[in-house]
Amino acid sequence: MNPSFFWSRSFLLNRTFLWLLFIVNFAGTIYGYMWYESQLVWTVANKPGWMIPFVPDSPTSSLFFSAAVLYLLFPLKKPSKIAENARVIIEALAVVCSVKYGIWAVAMIVIGAAQGDVLNWTHYMLIISHLGMAFEALLYFRFMKAGTAALTVALTVLIINDTVDYTFDVYPGLSSELEDDITPIKWFTYNLSLLSFAAAFIVMRFRNKKDDISNNGISTNLPS
Repeated sequence: MNPSFFWSRSFLLNRTFLWLLFIVNFAGTIYGYMWYESQLVWTVANKPGWMIPFVPDSPTSSLFFSAAVLYLLFPLKKPSKIAENARVIIEALAVVCSVKYGIWAVAMIVIGAAQGDVLNWTHYMLIISHLGMAFEALLYFRFMKAGTAALTVALTVLIINDTVDYTFDVYPGLSSELEDDITPIKWFTYNLSLLSFAAAFIVMRFRNKKDDISNNGISTNLPS
């Protein structure tokens, strides 16, 4: 079998594979919220209620991606403008947030280890799962409808989230080795939001260019 088959539209949009993708991501979302349980409880007890949604970054990202997979499984038929706008914003959030927090979590684990944090199997599991988050988001973005406006909304949400995290100290928990590095971590996080937007924008441009070539009849047999 040609290895390119596993990158093809026919394989990636196979309903059985999409259901598997949804189940894995939704299960990861539940695990992620459980992971944040202690921080959520602390936030409820010590911070205003409106800050709670800003705490669980990674599981919320995978929740958006799970929703985006459902859109692929159950395409909207004659959606209203509101429904269509909701879809593209969720897709944009799924991609930009998954790329951002997928890379962010891995970076924090690696930097923590470089400063003396002892890694165990949980760290390695988190590295693999978060790299998968970033990879699958960019891989599937070519099948989504979100454009520049939706990506801009997603970037705005990320910037607001970063600001709340590092202004009110509700950022994700860090290893003790990183507790004295909050300022550089804050700026790394802001820059990663911009880089995640840029990565999604590049994929979108490639997707749009490919569609233009196909629609103009230059090639009717482009690889998916």
